[in-house]
Amino acid sequence: MVIVGMALGTAWAIRGQFGHEQGAAWAGGIGSLCIILLSRNKSWYNKAMKAAFAGAVGWGLGGMMSYGAVVGYGRGIDFTNVYYGLSMLFIIGGLYGLIGGGLFGLVLADHPEKKVKWHQLIIEMTTGGVIFYYFINEQLGIAMTPPRSEAWGVCAGIGIAMMYYLARNKQYSAIRVAVFAGIGGGFGFAFGNFLQVLGNVAQVPFNMWNVMEYSLGFFGGLGMAYGAFTSQWPKEKPSISYNYSNLTIPMVGFLLLIPFIVWQQSFVEKDLEPTIGKLVSEPGIWISMAQSVAFVAFLIPAIFWIYLLSNKKNKPNQSLSFGEVYGIFITYFAVYIIFTILITGSFLSFYRIEQFLYILNFGLILTLIPKATPLFTSRKAHPQKWAYMVLGILVFIGLISLIAISSHGEMPGMNKRF
Repeated sequence: MVIVGMALGTAWAIRGQFGHEQGAAWAGGIGSLCIILLSRNKSWYNKAMKAAFAGAVGWGLGGMMSYGAVVGYGRGIDFTNVYYGLSMLFIIGGLYGLIGGGLFGLVLADHPEKKVKWHQLIIEMTTGGVIFYYFINEQLGIAMTPPRSEAWGVCAGIGIAMMYYLARNKQYSAIRVAVFAGIGGGFGFAFGNFLQVLGNVAQVPFNMWNVMEYSLGFFGGLGMAYGAFTSQWPKEKPSISYNYSNLTIPMVGFLLLIPFIVWQQSFVEKDLEPTIGKLVSEPGIWISMAQSVAFVAFLIPAIFWIYLLSNKKNKPNQSLSFGEVYGIFITYFAVYIIFTILITGSFLSFYRIEQFLYILNFGLILTLIPKATPLFTSRKAHPQKWAYMVLGILVFIGLISLIAISSHGEMPGMNKRF
């Protein structure tokens, strides 16, 4: 669980440099692949691309939500605003994990005897998002982050529709993953904001925004791993042949499309110039180099893995191996680290120490994965216990809100809703 938390936490901290849906999707895919590797479940290896892509899409959907104003509420000086801010971050982080964990778990639960109707699920989630947003946000005027985007309403509708589909189709294992990933992500975001405030008050010479991001990913990864390792999954034969035709879209989407969108949206000259320009006198050459290196860094591994995996279609009864999934995980994670080092100009200066901590985390994760021994236990769904957990977290948020407001006066970035 801790290894998955470290993987998703590190990737989510990196995601802070890219933002939006595509950055969150890349991080979610890394966390999902880490669970597949740690499971040592050979029947899951052939699902690795599909599960990672589903997890990426689920975590990525939350990237449309705006939370900058909500973080500002958590920096306030009165209990009402701070508690509101941290509670709303609990909801936002919860929606990240709920959708990401739910879609990831649904791929693991997909079975020939209990097929998931993906087209139906997509339609229901889309409809749920539209109805919730236009009824709650537009018609009733209920807002979380005025005057910022209220896209959280879209994600809430998507999450509700997904959970209704899971419950209706008795996908209890996927529900467990969704619930615990949601609780972990929500707690991590609220607690991370608290850590950020205390770090700024103490004038810790570190990127405390990054600490908040790491907290969301770490606890979200813990929850998703716990849900996956404590659920009862359908029995499958490890010898089920690798079906390339079913994995074409997930494979291309995961390995090629998500990194391409991150590159296309992030490595823009006008955005890179202020950062690189502070470090060198002639930034133009270095910007072009960063753009080219980043493009090659994601394209070559993507082509390599797509070619290698597609060749398996000519080999009947051929399954993906641990080594192949591990190789995809290493390259996919490494390219994300390369992207952040290039976009921050850290290859020219050591001014962003957290960028090099990513490499340390990465090395530790790669060292621990082969040594970890999985332990699966089967536990049933307990909605009442989950409700108590949520209430307990809300009480805890109240306590840290009191600590936060007693630790500082007015501070930069503070927002006031009430």
